Amino acid sequence: MTNSTTGTDATSGADRARSAVPHDPPPAKEPLAPNDGKSLVVEVEGMRWARIPLQTELFARGDDVPTRVTAYVRDAARHVAESPHFSGVFEGPWYVVVSEKIVAISQGRSYFTWEIDPGPAARVLSRLVQRTPHGIGLGSPWTMQLAINEAGLPRILAAAAASVVGKAVRQRGWFYVVAGHRVNAIDGPTSYSAFPSNVSAKLPPKDPGKVATAITDAVTAQLPEDIAGTLAGTVVIDSNDLGRDVLGHDTDRRPGFFCELFRDNPFGQGRQQTPIAICVRMPD
Repeated sequence: MTNSTTGTDATSGADRARSAVPHDPPPAKEPLAPNDGKSLVVEVEGMRWARIPLQTELFARGDDVPTRVTAYVRDAARHVAESPHFSGVFEGPWYVVVSEKIVAISQGRSYFTWEIDPGPAARVLSRLVQRTPHGIGLGSPWTMQLAINEAGLPRILAAAAASVVGKAVRQRGWFYVVAGHRVNAIDGPTSYSAFPSNVSAKLPPKDPGKVATAITDAVTAQLPEDIAGTLAGTVVIDSNDLGRDVLGHDTDRRPGFFCELFRDNPFGQGRQQTPIAICVRMPD
């Protein structure tokens, strides 16, 4: 069973984690520069797009995501508009892309590991999950317990059985098809992540499509009319070095476009603290 704390308990838990876990500041980054090892511009569907990652302060439970995202986007849009390198990019459609992680954290769907009490089933099933260097997924008792809480133990057991059958016929992904409930977006603590993700497990965000619309409305209201008028929407994406999944958006494009746009995970996989990106089409 998961026991999440609120109010003073949650605050004291965060303070306890900060004092117990080393939290190095993110590497320095210029406002319009890509993260180290990532390309600023990629080609998608014959067009060149820049993905500008925005470095932020850490997000926490209870944060108003649209308001906080708007502040960072407004500042970045000013830098872009003043840069000769990006001349004219706001004349066409552009997008705001947000990591689902900060949405889940703000909604209280991210839990410190000591707030989760894994049962015997979670401990056994988590040992059967293949771990990768790109994220722990359900390969920990904490994340498996969240999956059981979200989908129910019978469904998770059925998904595990389907996974065994799928592996026998060399087909991957049957576990997540049967489990449903977006359990593929559940993730756990990794030592290379920024606090609190290095000591937390999280569920996917609630109503990510509504969150995307709220962000678009908030950003549009705070930008100059000429820039706001071409904002074509917001995307809430689960992106890591292994894969991408659009959880919600209010744009005019198919989710596959944004998965391809983020194919190299420009957010970065470690302590970059860049969970927001502005995506603009570069001149031909």
